[in-house]
This record gives sequence, structure tokens and C-alpha cells, in this order.
Amino acid sequence: MSENKILNENNKKILLDSIRSIKDFPKAGVVFKDITTLLNNKDAYKLLMDHLEDRYKSYNLDYIAGIDSRGFIFGAALADRLGVGFVPVRKKGKLPSTTVCEKYELEYGFDEVELHLDAFNNQKNVNVLLIDDIIVSGGTAYAAANLIKKLDVNLVEMCFLMNIHILDGAKKLSEIAPVYSVLEI
Repeated sequence: MSENKILNENNKKILLDSIRSIKDFPKAGVVFKDITTLLNNKDAYKLLMDHLEDRYKSYNLDYIAGIDSRGFIFGAALADRLGVGFVPVRKKGKLPSTTVCEKYELEYGFDEVELHLDAFNNQKNVNVLLIDDIIVSGGTAYAAANLIKKLDVNLVEMCFLMNIHILDGAKKLSEIAPVYSVLEI
């Protein structure tokens, strides 16, 4: 399938319409984009995964790194389709072996993400795609990208289902590596 065929305006609308918006969650004034309704819509999910497979099949990827937790859903499925390894980027304290960590700022404090030190099988200069569902401020993805770079691999691109422009997170991330979003909101 060609990228243009998959990403025509009709297909973008199918994807957007499959994502539920929930007002005032998790707090007043926020409109939460709930992707569970895309995930349980077999046609929309297949459309998305077909597009991502088509986009990345020529990137010569070795691994896909997915951000905890929704990046796991897209990343693991895409890794399987492309025949490459999957690496989870986890919240602090969730990985059982030796890790590297990166702290990032939240609206009200800090959090950390981590990777196993041998996440890429101790290989250097392998090609890695970082994937997650939504980019808003870019804080978590920025920390994940820094972790990946600490392990001396090539961060080829960062991919998101949606880029929500309100906080311009994609601009910050594009200083580290190219950023691609399926949908722009």
C-alpha cells in the first residue's frame, strides 16, 4: 500500500473519529484523547498499523522502542510486522535488570523512565524507532530519546499517533531526531 493511499483525508477522518474525546479528564479543562476506542475498532487499528508498516518498512530498523504503556501497543505490533526487536521504555522501578534512567519534569513534579542497559543487545549504531500514542509537551518522549541516545544507537525517528499542538512538544523533540505524527490536532 502506498503512504498516500493510506493517509488520504478520508482515512485520517476514520482514525480521528475512532478516538473518543473525554472532557474534563483527568482534570477540569482537559480534553483527554482516549485511544481505547481506536484499539477496539479492528478496521481503524488495521488502517493505522498498515500505514505504519508501509512507512517504516524501508527504514532498515533493528528495534522499535515503545514508551510505557500505550507505546507498547503500537510498538510491539509494528516490530512484529517488520521482523525487528521490541524494547520497552518503562517508568522507573518496572525493569528487573540493570538500567539507565532519565528524569523529566511533569506539571507538578518529576518522573523517570528507564531502559535496560542491554536493551539493544549491547549493539552500537543500530537503527531504532521510538513510538508512543500522543505528544503534547514532549517531556516523556524527550527523556526516552535521551535514554536511547545514551546507549549509542541511532534514533532514526520518533513516531506518534497524534501530535496535539497546544504545548508544541514536537518542536522540542525535533531537536533530537525527526518527528512524525499520523494525525495533527
